[in-house]
Amino acid sequence: MAAIVFDFDGTLGDSLRGILATAHEVLRRMDWPAVDEKALIATIGLPLRENFTQGAGMDDAQADRAVAIYRAIFDTVGAPEVRLFPGVRETLETLAARGIPMAIASSRGQHSLALLVQMLGIDAFIPPERCFGVESAPRPKPAPDLMYIILGHLGAKPEETLVVGDTTFDIEMGRNAGCHTCAVTYGNQNADTLAGAFPDYIIDDLRKLL
Repeated sequence: MAAIVFDFDGTLGDSLRGILATAHEVLRRMDWPAVDEKALIATIGLPLRENFTQGAGMDDAQADRAVAIYRAIFDTVGAPEVRLFPGVRETLETLAARGIPMAIASSRGQHSLALLVQMLGIDAFIPPERCFGVESAPRPKPAPDLMYIILGHLGAKPEETLVVGDTTFDIEMGRNAGCHTCAVTYGNQNADTLAGAFPDYIIDDLRKLL
């Protein structure tokens, strides 16, 4: 592979606790009825607005308000809860030492993505200009738009690029762009769900990527 593109949430960053903590605080501030966490988790990997329309049953106006609150409080409520998954730092360090260009394709907003990449200290391996949030493309995952932009930025061919993610949305985005794909099972979706998107590879530890 000439280039590797990672998802962030559930792939590099263990952000589930931070996402849920922020979402629950949003719901509390909106006096919203209790929501099944499984419904919220199922929407991780989609644009934030979908977390509230699909995950909490909000209409468009309510979801827009929820997104605004979420983005206003995530830095203080959610970000401190985010950690790297085991093996992520050494894997990125090894790949960088091998001279393999890497990028991030995320459904997260650009501001919080840049914050977390810097906070977790992986910006030394994936610089800010190679971190692409949901605002970077006209259509979100699983559309291939974000991958097309990243491929152009890296100067990489789809057939020489590997997309690594923890959800079917990541795998479908990569496949739709003509890239190779690798699913990780330690994130937000299990191996059976991921297999339904037909990834080329499935691993349970990022170090196995090496």
